[in-house]
Amino acid sequence: MDQSELLIKDRGRAGPVAEPARGYAAAAAGRWRDAALRRVLAAADVATALVVSGSFFVVEHDLGLALWSAVYVPVWIVLAKLHGLYDRDQRALRHLTIDELPFIFAWAVSASAILAGLLMLAPGVTLPIATLARCWLIAVVAAFVLRSLARLLWRKAMPAERAIVVGGGALGAAVHRKLALFPDTHAVVVAELGQDRVDELCAGRDLRGAYDRVILAASEIEEHHIAALVDLCRREGMKLSVVPPARGMFGTAVQLKHISDLPVIEYNTWDVSRSTLLLKRVLDVVVSAVALVLLSPLLLAIALGVLLDSGWPIFFVQARAGVGGRPFPMVKFRTMVPSAEEMLQHLLPFESLTEPMFKLRDDPRVTRLGARLRKTSLDELPQFLNVFIGHMSLVGPRPEQIELVERYEPEHEFRLSVRPGMTGPMQVYGRGRLTFEERLAVEREYIENLSLGRDLRILAMTIPCVMAGDGAY
Repeated sequence: MDQSELLIKDRGRAGPVAEPARGYAAAAAGRWRDAALRRVLAAADVATALVVSGSFFVVEHDLGLALWSAVYVPVWIVLAKLHGLYDRDQRALRHLTIDELPFIFAWAVSASAILAGLLMLAPGVTLPIATLARCWLIAVVAAFVLRSLARLLWRKAMPAERAIVVGGGALGAAVHRKLALFPDTHAVVVAELGQDRVDELCAGRDLRGAYDRVILAASEIEEHHIAALVDLCRREGMKLSVVPPARGMFGTAVQLKHISDLPVIEYNTWDVSRSTLLLKRVLDVVVSAVALVLLSPLLLAIALGVLLDSGWPIFFVQARAGVGGRPFPMVKFRTMVPSAEEMLQHLLPFESLTEPMFKLRDDPRVTRLGARLRKTSLDELPQFLNVFIGHMSLVGPRPEQIELVERYEPEHEFRLSVRPGMTGPMQVYGRGRLTFEERLAVEREYIENLSLGRDLRILAMTIPCVMAGDGAY
């Protein structure tokens, strides 16, 4: 089979499509891309260790201790390697720094402890517990920031992975959609192949360098196809990603476990523990209270800006659906003209909606300052009051208008089982660009796998999403 038969250009979608490179030079480029990422991550970790070393001089005013600490920088790199911090990106189609935060925590603990032990070998050095805790905290924050920056620079400098999608149909379209929504996957589809030609692909030769990754997104997958693709990818130096064909069967509440060599799919069908809900509420109260106090000067400045820009009222209060669909008054800074509610019925009558969701681009009701507040999500800061009172949570499904909730079908009502959130899966997985079905999918996945760790992950992901402003209007 001629390789060119597999190079089916993706001309039916918006945006440029990369030409597939050929030969061993391209394969070497793929290996170099992964090696370059490992190197920039190692450089970020070296910088992290030096930041910790520098803290001894800045905080303790001890230059000798800072220099001794800098001597042990290689120990940090060895420990990072032992924690697998250089070997996770190439295994996944999408890997973020936030995904490895637990491993960064563990790395920082072990590195700080070993550093303390080594430094105590130096004459006259003692390290109190408070100093060790400071080293750990600095290491975690510095590693997270520097590794995130390293991945960003790597994505800008390195060409994207060239992927071939095998299968097509709804699953193939979903792959294209996710790659478009999340450019940090750093992959571009350069070819597509029908699932009836899997055998041809597996029998192909000299594919090395044509593709970096095979994405199998077929509606039916035979076991021998998986085995053949694994063999092909190993032989040709490509990566393999498989989208399960029965998305409805697998759902979002599923985990894959193993009993020896037997894979077992487990479903999360139990209720969230009361301790998790209690900790979630404690987090809500503490963070919202601190935020209201610390952000009070900013809140006053925004309130004054709204007043000078478009007059009274400063706040926009609207009934939204809370837990169980019970209404509560949600507070935001006003970003529209005072008569916005009356104008909406003329712009977009709810009776004309095909699904219980709407988002107007270039909304004529938005004021000049309001557009900027929406872009930065600063208009939502008063919702910290809703969180503190208990109407909302820091993280949860987007609070929706009562009129739209009344149009829900029974299969939509799951999103009313938890408190709505200031931020949530919708805000970090596409914001206003998501369709209603995509919104439901990410919110169902969040609710079915609710945990405090997941809340912290979404909170951390919210910051870069807000700074980027993508999908906010």
